[in-house]
Amino acid sequence: MKAVAIDQPERTNVLGVGISAINLESAVEIISEAVATPAFQGYVTVTGVHGVVESQKDEELLQIHNRSFLSTPDGMPMVWLSRWYGRGQVDRVYGPDLMLEILDSGRQQGMKHYLYGGAEGVAQELKRKLQSRLPGLQIVGACTPPFRVLNELEESQFIEELQREKPHYVWVGLSTPKQERFMCDLLNKYPKLTDAWGHGLCMLGVGAAFDFHSGRVKQAPRWIQRSGLEWFYRMLNDPKRLAKRYVYANSYFLVYLFLQLFGLKKY
Repeated sequence: MKAVAIDQPERTNVLGVGISAINLESAVEIISEAVATPAFQGYVTVTGVHGVVESQKDEELLQIHNRSFLSTPDGMPMVWLSRWYGRGQVDRVYGPDLMLEILDSGRQQGMKHYLYGGAEGVAQELKRKLQSRLPGLQIVGACTPPFRVLNELEESQFIEELQREKPHYVWVGLSTPKQERFMCDLLNKYPKLTDAWGHGLCMLGVGAAFDFHSGRVKQAPRWIQRSGLEWFYRMLNDPKRLAKRYVYANSYFLVYLFLQLFGLKKY
């Protein structure tokens, strides 16, 4: 990725993953400034317990998080830990909320967006619903990629489309850790992608936001989101897919966190 000097907030060390000390308002401000900067290229990881635990067994994923432009405190445990370490300004930067705020705030400036991810037809349905909800919103592409890694032709066609449409934002809904790898690998492979655009490009891995905003999956009520129990709500609604993930991730997170907080292991 191309190095363009933009001030970034400090980070909280959560099991070795640097979680940006931000809230929703500051995240929108920082990202908006970045995409207005010519030749900027960066990616944002929206990071909760699952991503942090996955990073404990995958050094490459750990580095992907730590090389991000921002790693937002997606889950309430990230917020609580940041405040524990004295960063009282930190609040949850939840992927679906971040997406709506950026989409809405950039409408009058003509910001362009590209949707990449989701199950078959989800990106197209998401585009339709977002443009109905936010009149004037410019979505210049909506793509459902294959489940596997793109082949050479597919990747070339995707890059050609980005060069043609020049979006300010690419929203990636592939789930963790696939979306983090995709964003990092693509920007590393094409460091001069935005050289002739006159503005920057930010890729944001927002996972389930595609399903939520397309209406495919129901979001947890706000009070559950703020309580730190959204994982439980989602697990009850999709136990076959999510039960094992959440039981494993939450259990290991508590053990690892105990070791960090009591100085028994350094990350």
